[in-house]
Amino acid sequence: MSIDAPREMAVKILYDIDKNGAYSNISLSKHLDSGNFKDIDRAFITELVYGILKWKLTIDFIISSFSKIKPKKISPWILNILRIGVYQIIFTDKIPVSAACNESVKLAKRYGHAASSKYVNGVLRNIARNKGNIKYPDKKDDLSKFLSVNYSHPVWMVDEWLKRYGEIFTEELLKSNNQTPHFIIRTNTLKISKTDLKKRLEEEGFEVDYGQYIEEALIIKNPKSLHEIDAFKKGYFQVQDESSMLVASILNPEPDDFVLDVCSAPGGKATHLAQLMDNRGKIIARDIHEHKIQLINQAAKRLGIDIIKTEIFDAVTFDEKLEEKADKVLVDAPCTGLGIIRRKPDIKWTRKKEDKNEIIKLQKKILSTSSKYVRKGGIIIYSTCTIEPEENEYIIEEFLKNNQDFSLEDAWVNLPENLKDLTGNFNERKEYIQLYTNKHGVDGFFIAKLKKGS
Repeated sequence: MSIDAPREMAVKILYDIDKNGAYSNISLSKHLDSGNFKDIDRAFITELVYGILKWKLTIDFIISSFSKIKPKKISPWILNILRIGVYQIIFTDKIPVSAACNESVKLAKRYGHAASSKYVNGVLRNIARNKGNIKYPDKKDDLSKFLSVNYSHPVWMVDEWLKRYGEIFTEELLKSNNQTPHFIIRTNTLKISKTDLKKRLEEEGFEVDYGQYIEEALIIKNPKSLHEIDAFKKGYFQVQDESSMLVASILNPEPDDFVLDVCSAPGGKATHLAQLMDNRGKIIARDIHEHKIQLINQAAKRLGIDIIKTEIFDAVTFDEKLEEKADKVLVDAPCTGLGIIRRKPDIKWTRKKEDKNEIIKLQKKILSTSSKYVRKGGIIIYSTCTIEPEENEYIIEEFLKNNQDFSLEDAWVNLPENLKDLTGNFNERKEYIQLYTNKHGVDGFFIAKLKKGS
């Protein structure tokens, strides 16, 4: 019995994520590197893994509708085999139903027992016959459940956003979280111009557009094997979303500045800062984990940057040697990550409502400690990749109450005209920036700029 290798690999990755708590991107890279897969197979495995992580709640709802055994009672191997089958039947139109069912049955024979394959075959074929008649929750009866099942988000998340944003905005947000984001790179202008890089990539067969907001940004429409090409190895670009690039632009470092990046890994913002500084001055880039420090060093070396000094250091701990020494400080704080769900769909299932409380305590400590490093007249940026006000503007408002020598600066100064803030009751125009995937087409991101009085 010949097993389809890409589907089997997808099952192994999903099992690793479910049972071992592996991060999706890390598990995917590790398993793909361990096998000798063609580009088309790597793309198929990636689609299966991310597609199932994205639509897991909806898929499990469908399985529950056609199975006497509820998902929680099904063995992890068989459940993920079922999910792969359902994803192919419901969410793709290029794969024949017969192939989706037959390959799932073969996998069930290998990873289950004799009855498992019959069970998988029965459930999948029943779903395939009745996929046009699946009864989803009614919008009028239970709006939260309707949105949760139809857009595959946990109910607690939907409830919070409905209270904050209302029905229309929340549905737009949920929908955008399930869309495939643009693949964005930042031109390393220390080595090449954006125009020359675009031309070079197009000559290698890539489809390239200019970014929406940032001068150095390019959109790659077919990014497969991008890390293997000569232009990447020579350090002509760095993969980074435009919302993340905005942070360095707003911090606006000058050549010869001393900049401290307290939560730096994997180094996208630190290397962007160095680029804007024309590789002159000094940047201290810190992280608590040694393996993440290595990522910063590798990126800096590849990009030809030598002004970044990396240090293993806990951002909560005060370093008196640096008190009031830095011209600019960047606090890209740990957060719930609810602004990057479209890139990391497993965030929907690993985050819990109560996680926010501990994260908020950490954010407050890091910002308070980091503010002591800013010289008089200096700037500190606080940023997160979440859209939760408790982690964003509420943190800033409390900090300003307790630190009256700091003032909130207008972060919108010098930003492109086409980057417009939202208006409305929940987010009137402020000095800080809150970006949303459904409104701005970039990752959900928060940026606040604070100045220390002279």
